[in-house]
Amino acid sequence: MQSNRVHAKYIVETAFPLDYAAEVMAGEQSTGTFVSVPGETPELREKHGAQVVRITELDTVHTPSLPGAQLPKGVNPSNAVYRRAIVELSFPLDNFGPSLPNLLSTVAGNLYELGAFSGLRLIDLELPNAFAEKYPGPQFGITGTRKLSGVENRPLIGTIIKPSIGLHTEDYRPLVRELAEAGIDFIKDDELCANPAFAPLEQRVKVIMEEIERVADRTGKKLMYAFNITGDIDELRRNHDLVLNAGGTCVMVCANSVGLSGTAYLRQYSQLPIHGHRTQWGAMSRDPLLGMSFTVFQKLCRLAGVDHLHTNGLNNKFSEDNETVAQAIRDSLTPFLGGYPIMPVLSSAQWAASAIPTYESVPTTDVIHLAGGGILAHPDGIEAGVLSMRQGWEAAVQGISIEAYAERHPELARAIEKFSTT
Repeated sequence: MQSNRVHAKYIVETAFPLDYAAEVMAGEQSTGTFVSVPGETPELREKHGAQVVRITELDTVHTPSLPGAQLPKGVNPSNAVYRRAIVELSFPLDNFGPSLPNLLSTVAGNLYELGAFSGLRLIDLELPNAFAEKYPGPQFGITGTRKLSGVENRPLIGTIIKPSIGLHTEDYRPLVRELAEAGIDFIKDDELCANPAFAPLEQRVKVIMEEIERVADRTGKKLMYAFNITGDIDELRRNHDLVLNAGGTCVMVCANSVGLSGTAYLRQYSQLPIHGHRTQWGAMSRDPLLGMSFTVFQKLCRLAGVDHLHTNGLNNKFSEDNETVAQAIRDSLTPFLGGYPIMPVLSSAQWAASAIPTYESVPTTDVIHLAGGGILAHPDGIEAGVLSMRQGWEAAVQGISIEAYAERHPELARAIEKFSTT
């Protein structure tokens, strides 16, 4: 790729000729408008215009995927044909520079509103090294997370505090203590719990870290807790420092809620791993002909500096199928701009047996595997729930069926008994 250009790939659907539609995209996001204007010289277009690199025609449909699409003049709606294609554009870096917010305005700006399209989705993005020079990316990534958590050669096993809005301050003590004594590696706040009046962040951090440190002093294992510090930009540093000064080892931020610039701002001074949550992801991705792919999203989050990123889990309660989730895990582990390693975070309806299809789809243990009910609702208690999750991964890595492994591991057997039919 040319060092001074950004390449973006889209899937589009349009009733217009594909060459024309692609030029509309390129013009809208660079030098063009709906009519020629003074100053729009050939020299300007040559230097600053977006270029159509390639058009790969796909199939056709007779019903538009999105409302509000326009038709070419003289085309009867009952006879309209909507063409689908992969369109690749390149943009001069000089138009916006190595800036995440201005990159987004260019490659994912007004394009979605163009009437010529009945579908448009950003599916991949290639960036010049100037972005790597501007954004250092993950500070801890996989290696740093493993070092802080003391977990090597297997996934980090974790859970989420429920109910989603969190607990009253003192109610955290017995649960965190029990989870820590059970040997869990990782706990996170839910995205809905940040700084509620019934459990202010400052008080919550104090109580939770007291319990974590107390157990660590006795066992030698200090679990990693991702405190949700999401808030307005001017709150991020104060919230981060609360966790740091209390001895915490991770902060969580909802990347879409604070924005990529907010996440990158946090990365500038963070001394802790940043656990990236993808709130609002469904709004950005659920329609296959709108928004953007996770392939793009995870690249942007890595640039902004997250160390972990939620990918969903296989056999989840949400709308994504297993191949979509597996691809999200693969994308997160694929080197980008020469590195930027992050840990995928698997969650949603997960339990011990989830390890088997996960490892078969993506044979890696460089993940954080979160189970709520799969740990907390284990019939023999939390410690058995944690053990069952580890045993599920042992079976997966060794290529042993979950049923066969359960014959020698009662915690796993009880998990199968409890969760296999729920």
